Amino acid sequence: MNRTAALPAHTRVAVVGAGPTGLALAVTLAEAGVDHVLLDRAAETATTSRAGVVHARTLEVLQELGAADELVARGLPVSRFTVRDAGRRLLSVGFEALPTRYPYALMAPQYETEDVLRRRLEALGGTVHRPYEVTSVVQDGQGVTLTTAGGETLRADHVVGADGMHSVVRQAAGIGFTGGAYPASFVLADVVMDWSPGREEVSLSFGAEGLTVVGPLPGDRFRVVATVDEAPSAPGLALVQRLLDERAPGRARVRELVWSSRFRVQHRVADRYRAGRILLAGDAAHVHSPAGGQGMNTGIQDGYALGRALATGRLDAYEARRRPVAQRVVRFTDRMTRVATTRNPLLRRTRNTVLPLLGRVPAFRTRLATELAGLDYR
Repeated sequence: MNRTAALPAHTRVAVVGAGPTGLALAVTLAEAGVDHVLLDRAAETATTSRAGVVHARTLEVLQELGAADELVARGLPVSRFTVRDAGRRLLSVGFEALPTRYPYALMAPQYETEDVLRRRLEALGGTVHRPYEVTSVVQDGQGVTLTTAGGETLRADHVVGADGMHSVVRQAAGIGFTGGAYPASFVLADVVMDWSPGREEVSLSFGAEGLTVVGPLPGDRFRVVATVDEAPSAPGLALVQRLLDERAPGRARVRELVWSSRFRVQHRVADRYRAGRILLAGDAAHVHSPAGGQGMNTGIQDGYALGRALATGRLDAYEARRRPVAQRVVRFTDRMTRVATTRNPLLRRTRNTVLPLLGRVPAFRTRLATELAGLDYR
């Protein structure tokens, strides 16, 4: 199989996984002039994705990396996050007053974010080495040896696992991944549809049937995320329409299914972010509910922080700074998910009474907007 680039014999930093986290890390290293190799097992870049929102703090990080302006030009700024139960609006949170250059949530498919970061990396002289599937990671006192499925080897001073929830790098390091899984599965779909709340907000709908999130994407598309007891492997248009009819009656008419998938969600945080010369970032270090759209954002911020730590030699500060952020994000998204999906009638009535009251308190709205935007993690 043809390789996009041959592996060198040695590098200062080997990054495994060229998703948003690995790309952000590689760009940060390239900006700092740190020798690195970015490996990915896929032969080609992805054209479908799960993540669809880039929050303000992540845009601030991308601005530091010279990648924000291009992404903003490709995305769709949305300034409002609304919570509903069926047709009743419970809470509306605005981002316009946040103290940032980016007072909105930018709706953009993950592949656009990856493309912008990849182009920025190439402009800095870097590249993604693919397809290289890392099968073995062994460290010693002088460095780390990576072996690929094709038998190639690479020697590195440090290795970063940005290779997702089932990280080979994390497993090789013997780092535990503490947490659990949600019982429900998730339907994910990009659709063209008529949606009565319009394209100016991201809608999160509660209901006895489950959690549903609808957000606009650039062009004429919408992203739909919905919990179901057991999703089919390839959710069809009829299923997406039925879910929206049940959970947002009379508000949606799906005209085209562009892409769909199913997935299950866990909530876990790595017991450590570092084992000697091996480090973790992104989904290799933490996974959580998609509520609030925090996953990719937390990973990009990991990559930026770790890149700076590797450039300055302050590796111990990386875990001390970023692991508490992951723990907080996991707690926040877990609370959102459990509040949204409870089927206890008393708890639902309580939730639907309390949220509108809290929504009248400006300090609460500001606090929630700041948390969603990630500005607490500067």
